[in-house]
Amino acid sequence: MAQNQRRQKILNLIREDGHAKVVDLSRIFKVTDVTIRQDLEELEKQGYIEREHGGAFLKDVSSFAKTGQILNHENIKEKREIAKKAVNFIKEGDCIILDSGSTTTEIAKLLLSIKNLTVITNALNIALILGANPNINLVVTGGEFKAPTLSLTGEMAAQTLSNLHANKLFLATAGISPEMQLSYPSFSDLVVKSTMIKSSDEVFLVADSSKIGYTSFASLGSISLVKALITDSKISEENVRKIEEYNINVIY
Repeated sequence: MAQNQRRQKILNLIREDGHAKVVDLSRIFKVTDVTIRQDLEELEKQGYIEREHGGAFLKDVSSFAKTGQILNHENIKEKREIAKKAVNFIKEGDCIILDSGSTTTEIAKLLLSIKNLTVITNALNIALILGANPNINLVVTGGEFKAPTLSLTGEMAAQTLSNLHANKLFLATAGISPEMQLSYPSFSDLVVKSTMIKSSDEVFLVADSSKIGYTSFASLGSISLVKALITDSKISEENVRKIEEYNINVIY
């Protein structure tokens, strides 16, 4: 892996988890501790992270928890477009799972007028948006807290989800690789996403078109795990054809 590519993946991982240890990064990327320390030093010089003994953490990471704002606001227009389409598949009386993420947060903002709705989520910012609405029965998982995404993850979150059942899941992803694999920046997310899918009758992947062709750190599995992809109108005809080959409905 090229140096710049490795450093970008390290930054993506820290942006997801909020922190990382040198020993873990060395094992993951199969390079020496010295190389990882050099990578972290460069990322610190660029203003993204702050180093500490044995690792590094995201700069200003505490601000996310204090403000209730998640890190990723890229392509927000497209994400709102996706959210408007997604709510057409949610009706009164449904029980849905909303994954953590910026696109699912936009979906949450549009649910306040739907009555008798049960929402299961691992996202604390989504819980704050929906929690005061008397028309919504809100269920929040436990789990390990990740400040940059305001999400709960890991085995504890998965255990909560394994005991629940939903009509529909609105699943986020960091990237859809050229091989049509769903990928995420953190291993701890994989068990949560997998359990969400198993606990749901229908799975809607919500991802803007910029994520198609992008490979993140850890692979969940084939895009065939989902029933439909809800994306924005910028998706190419070639990508529509590639995804439809997996018998997935592309909605945009």
